[in-house]
Amino acid sequence: MHVQEWLETIPAVSIYLLVGVVIGLESLGIPLPGEIVLVSSALLASQHGEIDPYVLGACATAGAIIGDSIGYAIGRRGGRPLLAWLGGRFPRHFGPPQIAMAERSFQKWGMWAVFFGRFVALLRIFAGPLAGVLRMPYWKFLVANVLGGILWAGGTTAVVYSVGVVAEAWLKRFSWVGLLLAVLIGVTSMLVLRNRAKKAAAEAERDAALPAAAVAD
Repeated sequence: MHVQEWLETIPAVSIYLLVGVVIGLESLGIPLPGEIVLVSSALLASQHGEIDPYVLGACATAGAIIGDSIGYAIGRRGGRPLLAWLGGRFPRHFGPPQIAMAERSFQKWGMWAVFFGRFVALLRIFAGPLAGVLRMPYWKFLVANVLGGILWAGGTTAVVYSVGVVAEAWLKRFSWVGLLLAVLIGVTSMLVLRNRAKKAAAEAERDAALPAAAVAD
């Protein structure tokens, strides 16, 4: 059953809770389809008046901010062993290439990595725990976390809801076109992220090998 079709079978309150919990767990560091659930729920809200888009956006925003904050606390307390444990449990999301890419993003951009990471599926999972592991000052993390959560969750809800209201009839007739575009965008994003992760891992290994070579000389 399609996500949106399944959402149509549950009450509005359950949808609000589901969106908040799934996005919160994803932001905490557990690989879950938070964006898919949010987009599907916002589209459903545009077609069914009993789902309030403002409440939906607020629940998504709260889940994003609270989840990231919990992830930060866990990362700060767990440190590097936490990343090693996550790599063993979720190698496709927390493997060495993904960790290397995320660390380089944080070292280069600092709190902006938390803010913009909210809009990138891979970094959205990493942002909270990794910011805690790298000991980012909490006030910087909190500012970036709140602003990023509001803009991503609230903005996504508003845009998808507006598009759904305007283009509901078109989407019903040409839903296969939207599905094809979604698949192409998803595959392209995955390939780009995987390529960047491999490059980041290679650069990290090269940087680590330089001091060893200098010592040997």
